[in-house]
Formats: sequence, structure tokens, C-alpha cells
Amino acid sequence: MASSLITRAQPYAFDEILFGVAYYHEYMPYERLEEDVRLMKEAGINYVRLGESTWQLWEPRDGEFEFAWIDRVVNAMHKAGIKVIMGTPTYSIPVWLYQKYPEITAMQENGQRLKYGIRQNVDLTNPIYLYYSQRIIKKIVEHYKTHPAVIGYQIDNETHSKWPDARDNHVKYIEYLKRKFETVDKVNKVWGLNYWGQAINNWDELHPASGFNHPGYRLEWSRYQRVTVTDFLSWQAAIVRTYKGPSQFVMHDFAGALRGDLDQKAISAILDYAGVNIYHYDQDKSDGVRIAMQGDFTRSLKRKNYLVPETNAASIGWNSKEQFPPYDGQLRLNYYAHIGSGANLVSYWHWHSLHNGIEQYWRGILPHDLKPGRIYREISSIGRERERLGKKLVNITKNNKVAILFSEDSDIALNLQRFDNNFKGPETGPWDADGAYQKILARFYKALYDLNVEVDFVFDNTEDLSRYDVLIVPSLYIASDSMLNRLHAYVKNGGHLIATVKSGFCDEYSAVRYQTMPGGLADVAGFTYQEFSNLRSPVPLKGDPFQVKDQNYTEQWAEFLQTTTARPLAFYDHPFFGVYPAIVTNNSGKGAMTYFGTIPSESIIKSILASVLGERSLLADHALPDRIKVKHGISNSGKNLHFYYNFSAVEQSFSYQYTDGINLLTNLPIQKGKPLTLKAWDVAVIESK
Repeated sequence: MASSLITRAQPYAFDEILFGVAYYHEYMPYERLEEDVRLMKEAGINYVRLGESTWQLWEPRDGEFEFAWIDRVVNAMHKAGIKVIMGTPTYSIPVWLYQKYPEITAMQENGQRLKYGIRQNVDLTNPIYLYYSQRIIKKIVEHYKTHPAVIGYQIDNETHSKWPDARDNHVKYIEYLKRKFETVDKVNKVWGLNYWGQAINNWDELHPASGFNHPGYRLEWSRYQRVTVTDFLSWQAAIVRTYKGPSQFVMHDFAGALRGDLDQKAISAILDYAGVNIYHYDQDKSDGVRIAMQGDFTRSLKRKNYLVPETNAASIGWNSKEQFPPYDGQLRLNYYAHIGSGANLVSYWHWHSLHNGIEQYWRGILPHDLKPGRIYREISSIGRERERLGKKLVNITKNNKVAILFSEDSDIALNLQRFDNNFKGPETGPWDADGAYQKILARFYKALYDLNVEVDFVFDNTEDLSRYDVLIVPSLYIASDSMLNRLHAYVKNGGHLIATVKSGFCDEYSAVRYQTMPGGLADVAGFTYQEFSNLRSPVPLKGDPFQVKDQNYTEQWAEFLQTTTARPLAFYDHPFFGVYPAIVTNNSGKGAMTYFGTIPSESIIKSILASVLGERSLLADHALPDRIKVKHGISNSGKNLHFYYNFSAVEQSFSYQYTDGINLLTNLPIQKGKPLTLKAWDVAVIESK
């Protein structure tokens, strides 16, 4: 009974922005807890994350648990009024556990087992690892379930699968297949295993993943790996919920957004709050696009505000080759970029620059000499503003009318069946995207960002798409009939669908559809095609139809579109490809569909998006000066909020176009139609009616 009551209780509700750091007193070269807490208080920090990286200290020997070392820290934070999120330390195993059970590490498809010395080296399904993880999680949560400083728990840390391929994993994969397909006949059929005579008579004949390159098998194997991560984090969440206090919450920190190797939507369903660690470029490459894109995605996972447990404090990098600390003002600018996208918590990794370990150059708020400097002073200025505005800017809501569909399956499948070569995309992800799918998606997101159009993300299983006027579908290579039917209905009912190459090409089992392409979308698309070609070099469009000058090119891929009812927007300027339209649009029912049969430059994408969005009156802010960005939201009190950012090194002025209001950062009034001036790397937050 008590457990069910705890599960139903409301978790901690954010009534102000949480602003803080990951704090590791255990890494300090000398005792300084009192000094650190004092400096945090002076900087306006009201939150820390603790404990996720040091299982060895929680349990120095098998079955011996110690809390005094961290109780000191938690109690000191509570005395200072600083809230705590406690991490479960399961992502980095203690040496005694590895030495006792080396088989808990993951066996890779190359036959090599991961060794000790790196984090996240375990097989998440190993029963021995799960037994010891359950024990330490239970001990920690029971210990802190009534502590007034501990508001929640971060389960594990940046979890992902190592795609283990030991015999045990193969057995579990077969059990997964049995649950999904029931019979070997179904697997033979949907994967087409008569190819190369690979059909199986019973489950025991199914070959392990290593060396098996069948696209249907590989896609399902990737889904299985995603399921293992979802199951592992669901299992951890259930343990925490069994023992935690009624108002404590459960969260996780994704290692960046738009991960093809995780089902971030399914994982978020078992969390109270989704978190994402957003690292980005500073200095002259600072543009806010990574913060915006990853924030938009994470907000969309639960359609609610999200947490940023880790972001840049100073320069970052696994060595000293990438040391580009922020210019003055950029930390503050980035903080409000997170808040403007809907973050309720912004936390820096980490408090102090480390003196030992591989992350010595992933620098913190305090430099290596541990003395407050330039970074600390700017953090303190942010903290003082947060103390004044944290209750006004928490729980911002959005009402976006544009969405992008993200498909993990398409991401994975297009990496398996690659078509791109030396293809560059905008630097929007947690790391530069490897495959074409993410690069195409990033081009569209960057174009929207440049037009100052905010977006949500939707997913393969999103049923209701009707809230959006425009839906962008990058290369939906893997799509079920039901997914295509939803897109078809979206157009017929009045939406404008924008899709790109290879969309609808394969079914949900990675089998190429036998209908004339684009299969289930042919009716609303207004064209068909049978052939396609790689492009060895960029191909220009005839007549520069979008007036983009040296950006008038397409690249990588061309589908030989043959229109039925669609209207061509552009043709290739090429002796062979020139008879085929490169980009078409088609009215169908109450809506329309625009299709890119190739991969155009960012400027072409931006031009077409501007036209489509303009027709829907969704371009209110597109005329702002270059590198001036804006985000909008509605505050807790129902006021309109307009966040203006100057991602440039020069002062810029522009006309403010919304109802009269006040700049919350300066307390100065602003009137519609009057100029708003932002200094280099500056921000304004306007509250209006």
C-alpha cells in the first residue's frame, strides 16, 4: 500500500529556475567544502548534483556501505539552502566488482570484451550487474528519502547500450523476437530470408548478430538494443520509486538529443522530468543552434519543461586541442537561450576544473587553482538575475505551429544503407552527425532557426499531428503503413507536409516497398519515380530559381521524379538529370505536400521554407538582423515572454514588434515599433500582455 501511494504522489514541482553545478567534493585536492558552499551561495547557486560517479566510495568493498563522506556534503548544502539531485552511481563500476565478475562487461560484436578503466562498459542485461546495482540504488534512496535537501534522483548517467553480443545476449534477442513475431515463419517472411538461402526452420538456427549484415535483422537488432536501455532505466526508475520520498522525482540526463541508439521518447515516459546534457560551441562559433535544437527536442519528449544537468562552464575537450572558453557575456547569453527553450534547470559541468583523470580539460566554473575568476564572476551575475527572475521564467509554455518528425529507425537504417559521401551538415548535434539522416534534418532545423521559427519534434508513434500547420519529415526511410496513412491524412486535412528523399522507401522491417515510389504518399505527393542516382558532384538548378547565387546547387542524391499533379519548383541544370524536377509541390485535399527529390543547399531549403511558412503567416520574426534570434513563450502568470539574443560581436538595433512591455533584465519599458538595442553577446527578456 505504501509503495502505491508513493508512486501516485506528486513529485517536486518547479516553482523557480534551478541554477547550479555538478559538484564532486571527493575529487578536491584538499578539504574545502565550507569554502565551496560559501562561493556557491555568493554566486546565487541553488542546486547541485552529487554522487553519480563514485560507486567505489558508496561501497568501497562488497556489501560495506559508507555515507558519512557524502552526508557532510548534503547537510552542508541543506544548511545553505541549496537543493540536491542525487545520482545513482551505476554507470561506472567499482574495481572490486569488476575483479570479482569481469563477465559483467559487454562483449562486442568483434569478439572483444570491454575492459576496466572506462565508464559505461557493462552489459545492461547482465544479472550479476543488475543485482549489485539494485542493492546500491536501494541503499542510497532509502538513506535520502526523507532528507529535505534531496528533491530527486538522476538514474544512471548518459546511458546507452554497448550493443553486447555474447551468447546470453543472443538468447535474449531471440526471446525478444519470439515476443514480437511469434513464429519463425513470420521472421522469414518480413525479413525475406529466402535471400541467400538464409531462411530458418527454428529459432536455434538464427545466426548471432556478429557478421550478419541483413538490413531487416540489423534494424531489429538496433531496436532490441534500444529496448535494453529503456528496460534498464525503467527498472532503475521502479526501484527508486519504491523507496523514494513522496515528493522526490526521477530524471535522467541524455547524452545529447536526437539519439538514434536510444528510444528517448519511451525512456522519458517513465521519468518525471527528461534531462539533456547540452554542450555547444563558444567564441566566434557561438550561435545558439545546438542549445535550441536539443532543447526543442527534449521539451517535445514529454511536452513539458526539461532539465539541463550539464552544459559548458568554460572550455571543454578530452585534451587541450579544443580549448575555446566563452567570451565575456556568452555564459549569460547561453543561460537565457536554455531558459527561452523551456529549461527549468540549468547546471554546469562542473564546479571545479579537475586535476586528475581524462577530463582534466573539461573545465569547470573554478579554474585549476580553485580561485574565483572571470567565469565565476559571470556565473555570479547570472545567479543574481536568477534570484530576481527565477519565479517569473520557470515553466514557460510554447504554442509552436511547426514540427519536425524524428525517426530513430530511419537514422539507423540510413547508416546501414548509406548513400552519402563527404556530406556536411550544420553543427547542431551533441557531436557532429555521422550519417545523412541527421545532416538532412539539421539543414532543415538550421534554416528554421535562421528564420526565427521555433519548432517541436514529433515521432513515429505520434498519433495527432493536427496541432501543426507545417510538418517537416526528413528522409523517413523506414515507415509503417499506419505512419504513411497518418501523413496522408495530415495533408488531406489541411496540413503542409514537407518531405525529402527516400521517404516511405522501406516498410517497418527495412524491406523496400514493391509499390511505385513514393508508395503510400503518391496520392498526396503528386508524382512517382522508379529510378534514382547518386551525384558524384553537386548539380546546379536551372536558372537559379531561388536567387541564392553560389548556393544554387543540390548534392548526393537525385530521384527521377515524374509528376502527375505536382507542380515543379525547380529542375536540374544537367544534360541528363535536367528533364526531371528536383523539387515539387502538390495541393491535395485541404493541404499540400512539398517534396525534395534531392538534397539542396541550406539557402535553397531556407528559401522554400520561407515561402511555405509565409503562406501560413508563420514568419513574424524573419526580418530580424543577422545573428539576432528570438524565442517566445507564455509565463506562469499568463504573460507573453519574448527572448531576444544577439549572437554577434557587434551591437545591433532592430524594431520591437510585439505589444508594449518591460525588459525584465533592465527594468526598462519597451514600446511596439520602437528600437531595441542589444550589445555584443547580449540578451533581452521582454514581458508583455
